[in-house]
Amino acid sequence: MKKISILIPVFNEAKTLNEVLSAVRSAPFCGLEKEIILVDDCSTDGTRELLQEMQKEPANGTGIYFHAKNMGKGAALRTALSYATGDVIVIQDADLEYDPQEYDELVKLIVAHRADVVYGSRLTGGKPARQFKFLHFVGNKFLTLVTNVLYDTTISDMETCYKAFRADVIKNITIRSNRFEFEPEITAKVLKRKHHLFEVPISYYGRDFSEGKKITWKDGIGALRALFYFRFFD
Repeated sequence: MKKISILIPVFNEAKTLNEVLSAVRSAPFCGLEKEIILVDDCSTDGTRELLQEMQKEPANGTGIYFHAKNMGKGAALRTALSYATGDVIVIQDADLEYDPQEYDELVKLIVAHRADVVYGSRLTGGKPARQFKFLHFVGNKFLTLVTNVLYDTTISDMETCYKAFRADVIKNITIRSNRFEFEPEITAKVLKRKHHLFEVPISYYGRDFSEGKKITWKDGIGALRALFYFRFFD
């Protein structure tokens, strides 16, 4: 494996985008060649203009694409995936909740051919973690429990952003979800196909709504529906 594609869906992250990109570019990623793909999901806070300015600079392994209308995280990742050329695919949010320096721990299991998919778990302990909002914590635990019951597994953090894939695994999965239902959909399809999924502990520096967090209880209901749909009807 020679190359890694880092997919970054972006929506209204003008305050953190430059810092995130700097962190991603300096991260080791097991020494693989990096390809960064950003997809702006019709931001309205100046992010779009910031990315348009970046397009004028030398590419440096960075591709920037734009949605004409807001479609959601899943749709942005679907667009990013269509441009990815790496042997390993990882997902990075454009905020500061996760530390790109820890991606090495996920990627090395794939590079060593020990895993097909690796999730970074915020809930296994051993790493710094900002406290969750109580309802977010309960909702996450509940959705993970439902995942484990429906798909006969024992993962600890289904909703984590930090997911790494062998490229052929994720490129052979059709992603239908446009919004945050991407997380249960991709998990369901990975588990149903019996791919080797591992978890490693990661740090978590969570945000609250005043700091730009976007996921709400409505997204939790959508995730629950997705878990049942992709288990029994897809």
